[in-house]
Amino acid sequence: MKKKKLASFIAVIFFVPLFFGLSQAQEPKITVLNPMGQPPPIARVPMAPRFTTLEGKTIYIVDIGFTDTHQLFTEMQKLLSEKYPKTTFIVRTKIGTYFEDDPKLWAEIKEKGGGMIMGVGH
Repeated sequence: MKKKKLASFIAVIFFVPLFFGLSQAQEPKITVLNPMGQPPPIARVPMAPRFTTLEGKTIYIVDIGFTDTHQLFTEMQKLLSEKYPKTTFIVRTKIGTYFEDDPKLWAEIKEKGGGMIMGVGH
């Protein structure tokens, strides 16, 4: 009986440290930096003020090229022109994808347009 207890005691002394990793050499600790870094603060941009009237304004309807949306925006242009006859609606297709910039189109809208409807697909 004493031999069994002694064997159990010896087994616990040798196997518990192995189980918990205490007998292994301690690896050096390393410092890890957050790869996201410190993001810049978000600058809030207020919405543009609402028009009191659309009369005499030019409104651009911008199509980003999503499949089959150009037909929708052309039809939308016709319907809006009927509802607001004193407003000009122009459909333009943006170059590239939604994520790409189109500086020429934005400059045209800023110069000639009073507003914009951005169509991003369905």
